[in-house]
Amino acid sequence: MYYGKEIKQQTVLPIGVLLSLLNIRTFTTPPSLGGTFLASDLARIAFERRYVFVGKRFSKKCASNGDWGWYPCLVVVEMIYVRHKNNMIYLGPTEHLVGLSEVFDDVLLLLFSFQLEHLPQNYNGSALTLIESLSSLVVLGNITEFERAVLWLSENLTFNVDARINLFECNIRVLGGLVSAHILATDSTHRLSQSTYKNQLLVLAEDLGRRFIPAFDTPSGLPYAWINLKYGVMENETTETSTSGCGSLILEMGALSRLTGDFRFEAAALRALRKLWSMRSPLNLLGTTLDVVTGEWMEYSSGIGAGVDSFYEYLMKAYILFGRDEYWDMFQSAYIAVQKYFRHGPWYHEADMRTGKATYWQLTSLQAFWPGLQVLLGDVAAANSSHREFFHVWEKFGVIPERYLLDRDMLHPTEKYYPLRPELAESTLYLYQATKDPWYLEVGESIVNSLNRYTKVEGGFASIKDVTTMKLEDHQHSFFLAEMCKYLYLLFDDSFLVGQNYVFTTEGHLLPVKRAWHERLPEAYIPSNWTSVMRVKYQAKNASAMSLQVCPSTTSRTGVAPHAVESACHVPDLRSNHRCMTDEECGIDSTTCRQRTCSVAGYCGLWLFVA
Repeated sequence: MYYGKEIKQQTVLPIGVLLSLLNIRTFTTPPSLGGTFLASDLARIAFERRYVFVGKRFSKKCASNGDWGWYPCLVVVEMIYVRHKNNMIYLGPTEHLVGLSEVFDDVLLLLFSFQLEHLPQNYNGSALTLIESLSSLVVLGNITEFERAVLWLSENLTFNVDARINLFECNIRVLGGLVSAHILATDSTHRLSQSTYKNQLLVLAEDLGRRFIPAFDTPSGLPYAWINLKYGVMENETTETSTSGCGSLILEMGALSRLTGDFRFEAAALRALRKLWSMRSPLNLLGTTLDVVTGEWMEYSSGIGAGVDSFYEYLMKAYILFGRDEYWDMFQSAYIAVQKYFRHGPWYHEADMRTGKATYWQLTSLQAFWPGLQVLLGDVAAANSSHREFFHVWEKFGVIPERYLLDRDMLHPTEKYYPLRPELAESTLYLYQATKDPWYLEVGESIVNSLNRYTKVEGGFASIKDVTTMKLEDHQHSFFLAEMCKYLYLLFDDSFLVGQNYVFTTEGHLLPVKRAWHERLPEAYIPSNWTSVMRVKYQAKNASAMSLQVCPSTTSRTGVAPHAVESACHVPDLRSNHRCMTDEECGIDSTTCRQRTCSVAGYCGLWLFVA
């Protein structure tokens, strides 16, 4: 329902007129919108998202971060609710052969998606974009479409197909999407009717997880990169995999174990992670590719980009989600090594894991996730420094190219493409949440405008084949809706996160931080409200990302100015950005009740306890 001036269906309004009706100042209109906006489209979005026009003002959603932010937020909503040729308003086009041709494929191997209606009778696809978009529907508050999608998947999706799939991709996209959607379907806030939802997504996830298990049957415990969902590991299957491929399974498979009570999933992922960590060099560095049978490295050069990125991410997030000291110890050692051997100012080059010597001075688009991970750690200043450099590259080309040669200040001769990667938007969201600096909202608006200007087509959004010409290719990855649109939407409207505490998987799927999933401390010492910390009057401060639990004793720091104690033992660092010059500037960690020390990179942490 909407009020104020009546807008008739099918009226085409110039965007300036539309904004004047809403009594909001004018913004730069993305060229892809053509300077006009269908009032019927606006009415549709207003109805589906429960927007309200009251006294010519735009209210309810898309204004949580200031009135100026509602318009880019609305554009993101319009990006998600793309029209198809059949006039069905739904989440995005198909994942393979999309956008320009607006057609779908039906091969599970390609991990694609589809429109809900008019599928061929012999369809046996994986419905990838639909699965990946489930949590995005919940974030937008469209529970009607969420329920519709869940019911369709319950009746039509099967994994008993003769298809060779990539274990890592299927884990983060399909298993992660199903597990996250099941949790969102059954929690107290977004619960679907018990008469219509009876854990069907969890049943599908468990079935898929069981089909993963044969991949781990290797001498090393490291899983094969490829597996046939129906027949298991095929004869003469390649034994090569990546560090990310075997070290980024613990979140999804760990969550599945906790939901089903079948700990084979978590045990397999943890065994692989431990084996991988045991293969690190004396410098605490890992390579990029390895052999799962021999357990030997095949590529010694490594960095924080492709082939390794999510390994670091999952060490940190596994600690937050499951609370095992083992994950933190691994991450702490690995992070120090990265800062010591890969970092050069705000940039991160690649280096040989055996010697620490630089090998390739290049920026890869996947590296843009790193500032977001640093925010979780509390190293906000370093995160901001790198993020600004990544954004400068975005501004230079309009998007981030897949690979940029830092030592030559030029594009890679062959990797000039941009496949709609979301990592810069992800880090922008994290930094805004940590700092509330409105500059990050401007970054987000710039990303939104670039996507609409360069990549929007009739059927959705297409990848860029060459950033120098902005020539498009007929492809839209499912992570565009799972991650890019979700991060941008939450940047401008974070109301979904209020009162909640989630960990985002590497594919942008939401997993809740739950006390029942932590085994490290007695129940009595875990806060009942995981979204806030105790505050001393007039001295409200934020605990670090590690401070999700409370220790049993009260400890104070002496010799320095008084500080607010945020938990039973937590003492904040001297500086809010956690930077330091000496150990005396660091506080006491609430998770372990241990004194934090100043690292070689100049920030506070539990560096004294590195194994």
